Amino acid sequence: MESRFVGRVEGGLQCTICPHLCVLGEGGRGRCGTKERRGDKIMDLSYGRITALAFDPIEKKPLAHFHPGSVTLSISSVGCNFSCPWCQNYELSTASVDAVHTRHMEPEEVVGIALTQECDIISYTYNEPLINLNYVEDTARFAHESGLKNVLVTNGYTHIPSFAQVVDYIDAANVDWKSFNPEFYTRYCGGQLEKVLEATQFMHDHGVHVEITFLVIPQTNDSPSEAREMAKYIAENLGPDTPLHLSRFFPMYRFTHLPPTPVETLQRSREIAMEEGLRYVYIGNTRGGEGEDTLCPSCGSTVVARRGYAITGWKLDQENRCLNCGEPIPIVGGLHRPRR
Repeated sequence: MESRFVGRVEGGLQCTICPHLCVLGEGGRGRCGTKERRGDKIMDLSYGRITALAFDPIEKKPLAHFHPGSVTLSISSVGCNFSCPWCQNYELSTASVDAVHTRHMEPEEVVGIALTQECDIISYTYNEPLINLNYVEDTARFAHESGLKNVLVTNGYTHIPSFAQVVDYIDAANVDWKSFNPEFYTRYCGGQLEKVLEATQFMHDHGVHVEITFLVIPQTNDSPSEAREMAKYIAENLGPDTPLHLSRFFPMYRFTHLPPTPVETLQRSREIAMEEGLRYVYIGNTRGGEGEDTLCPSCGSTVVARRGYAITGWKLDQENRCLNCGEPIPIVGGLHRPRR
């Protein structure tokens, strides 16, 4: 498949999908390993190559305020434009497109599976979806035409002029912020925090429902000051109703030398974020405990109770207002009830 996102510069052809803006000579591949120059074209080697397909609760993405209780069709491909040494899906993100087992699926086939299973949402996830922008655009466009919704689970490292061609087909995104420190991004991810913030803001400004995930890693990005600066930025730029998911780290890939995040660290980070004005701060990747439920910011009542990915209580009216005090809760869509 020929990539549509190509620029011509001195020295070669340039892939314009992400901020790396890789310049490719003949036979060369970009940083993500999925784009290759062949003559006067850049070929998208991962187009339609699906590595995983599963039906997940929408809460697993994680999205807490987007059609709660829904099931989403999750699909993934291969590759990533970051190099995070703690990646939980490193088998996919670091694999060569030539070596990993895939199944070819045209966009129509993916949408057809969702429709057949009466699944209203497709999520692009597991590896970094936005490096596969050609395929995401084609699938998301066809999904929208078929009445389905599209969700990105992404690191947010995308070149905005190219992503602008796709944003209108995206309904929601969970953007995984790795840190709120520019040096962290350079050292560990090989990217720029500024570009991630710009893309997140662009999604928000173009009507995409945005939630943020922040993996709290001991001795790395777990300082109270970083949590405070990040929360303040979210409140001021994306709004205090933006959900923030603080996720617990477990040793993985090349970060096996660090311990799991203490739950107390997550709880303190949550307190700090709420002190800075965020109304919906969740703690994830733990078993039960504080931080799973949605609380009314007005009266403090539990309006959505959760255990893991399951919703165990719902105390909102049909317009998503708190049944106790009438406060509107910013949730897109009501509680999904399985079709009979």
